Amino acid sequence: MVKYIDEYRDIRKVRYFAEKIRELNPGRKINLMEVCGGHTITILKYGLRELLPENVNLISGPGCPVCVTSVDFIDAAIELSKKDGIVIATFGDLVRVPGTESSLFYEMAKGADVKICYSPGDALRLALRERSKEIVFLGIGFETTAPSVGVTILNAYENSVDNFSVLSSHKVMPPAMKFLLESGEVDINGFICPGHVSTITGVSIYEFIARDYKVPCVVSGFEPADLMESIYMLVQQISESRAEVENQYKRVVRYSGNEKAQKVMSEVFEPVDVRWRGIALIPESGLGIKEKYKQLDAFWKFDIRLRSGRENPACICGEVLKGVKTPFDCKLFGKVCTPENPVGACMVSTEGACAIYYKYGDRV
Repeated sequence: MVKYIDEYRDIRKVRYFAEKIRELNPGRKINLMEVCGGHTITILKYGLRELLPENVNLISGPGCPVCVTSVDFIDAAIELSKKDGIVIATFGDLVRVPGTESSLFYEMAKGADVKICYSPGDALRLALRERSKEIVFLGIGFETTAPSVGVTILNAYENSVDNFSVLSSHKVMPPAMKFLLESGEVDINGFICPGHVSTITGVSIYEFIARDYKVPCVVSGFEPADLMESIYMLVQQISESRAEVENQYKRVVRYSGNEKAQKVMSEVFEPVDVRWRGIALIPESGLGIKEKYKQLDAFWKFDIRLRSGRENPACICGEVLKGVKTPFDCKLFGKVCTPENPVGACMVSTEGACAIYYKYGDRV
């Protein structure tokens, strides 16, 4: 297996594509946005920006599911955690995301029953063991994690598990990409599309971007040679005045994606408007649980109404997530705000731009 990984970390391949990019030399500034935290890690960890010509600029977008989870959702989870008999089950990095006045991490310290899970299946098994308690799983993430949550909801429904529910804040990527293009805050000339998301969805979900906005898209893998080849493919399209959707990650991503996963998602979820932290309420960019499964929807079960949350006014995570600014532009970065003491959500997850810049910033 290692030899197959090494193939995509071969510095000769990386330099080859870097030279091909220089040979194209389109002569104008090109802004390419990656919308996956895994891609941001690779770009900074391996210093890929240093190999590119000055006119090719890489911008980090809203590619971290933890980072874009809204303050009002965190506040709602915190309020639930304070109720007797309720156990909050969640992925580990979400507990440290700041809400308006607290976080699940601080509530745990004060006695709230919050369990760290590695999967939604763990949360369902917890519900089966603890039948006297209500287990609420915090469902976040993009199209990559939504199918596993959907399968868990189906299992709970089929087995009549009445003490389990999901508080869903799942999001889908294409509406956010559309929002960024239409906002005009950043001039985006091409998208490096997320590999894991595309494994589920396939590549056709990006075709409207190339067709309607004339912005090329390339689905990319995660190793250095993958990213550099994807950048080359985008620069080549731009140089040739083309706007198409291309798939660099063919060894994993199929055009049609994972049909079984898509079927689960369409069975359990429906599009809803949802707020992206620091960005906006983006129409039909979320996945709400369908009426058929409402007894497993924590919003319905506990009559939860999201209230407007409040960000730390000094935090610029929203601008970072939109690609308007970088973490280095934030006055709190690396001083008040660190991975040990995150003021903003982008410093919490390993896929958050601020956490990545903090770890690999000397290479930027």
